[in-house]
Amino acid sequence: MDSRIILIIGGGVAGMEAAKQLRLLGHRPVIVEKSDHLGGHVAAWHKLFPDMMSASSLIEKLSESLDGVTVYLKTHVSNMNRLKDGYNVTLSNGEGLQCAAVLIASGFRLFDASKKEEYGYGVYDHVITNADLEYWFNTGEDERVPDNPGTVAFVHCVGSRDLKAGNPQCSKVCCMTATKQAMEMKERFPGADVWCFYMDLRLFGKKYEDFYINAQRDYGVHFVRGRVSEVSEDIDGRVVLKAEDTLAGRQVKLKTDLLVLMSGMLCNEDTSSLASMVHADVDSDGFMRSRDNIYRINESNKAGIFFAGACTGTKTVPETVAEARAAALDIHNYLNGNA
Repeated sequence: MDSRIILIIGGGVAGMEAAKQLRLLGHRPVIVEKSDHLGGHVAAWHKLFPDMMSASSLIEKLSESLDGVTVYLKTHVSNMNRLKDGYNVTLSNGEGLQCAAVLIASGFRLFDASKKEEYGYGVYDHVITNADLEYWFNTGEDERVPDNPGTVAFVHCVGSRDLKAGNPQCSKVCCMTATKQAMEMKERFPGADVWCFYMDLRLFGKKYEDFYINAQRDYGVHFVRGRVSEVSEDIDGRVVLKAEDTLAGRQVKLKTDLLVLMSGMLCNEDTSSLASMVHADVDSDGFMRSRDNIYRINESNKAGIFFAGACTGTKTVPETVAEARAAALDIHNYLNGNA
């Protein structure tokens, strides 16, 4: 077995950055990605908060750093067995490899907004999700987005912080994503009224509060604290939503030309199967369980199995990149007996 081979499960931002760092440390990373492209969800995004950096430029930069890295697309891990000094892995393409360590960077999935029937996704013509809007930003292609909307509304926490949806956890990035998308809509349609309906604004990162203030002061985005209780469609095809403004203590009824649902982040559907292959632990929220949540977040409970990015919980892009770099160093130290 080549002690330098490191299997990376997932070719998103975490997997790509970790592969780069492992290669620089003298290892031979192998990325296995189940989709037909690298970059994960970020590859489909338009701009990234808080600096409004182009998402495609980040993916391009990460891709350029993968010279010498073996990448398998449209491939997944079929089986994995523990060896004395590593793991024996069988891939879905029939190939096998022996690796000294495994980095799970399998990311997340978005909540299926159609499960929140009260919001009308898939029922009303002008209701879309945050992911749909990012696709429209990049391509201009989505018949559900009107040519010149006069009013646009965003609903936060769709499928997160929601016991009925089976996900009581906060998705962490939705507040900032909604704020970013609201600003982008104002840039495209300066005359539009743009509204954000939120439960609580969780703006924890560097420059996040400034970003939110800028959305109000310079872009004129309206923020209403209150969960939307009802969505319908009027005879003209406009979306009608009802909510309670809990700060003002009044009911709000708004007719909008476009309603955007901020779908929350969930664990990937293959998390449990991956965990069972290596006998790793899964947390109560369905994500991978780290050895602890403070000092060893990149480590699993099994020797040679490491984590990076949103496979252990919701993460921002900067957090994901930082975890990928840390995981690469953890793996390097582990293989050199310095763990």
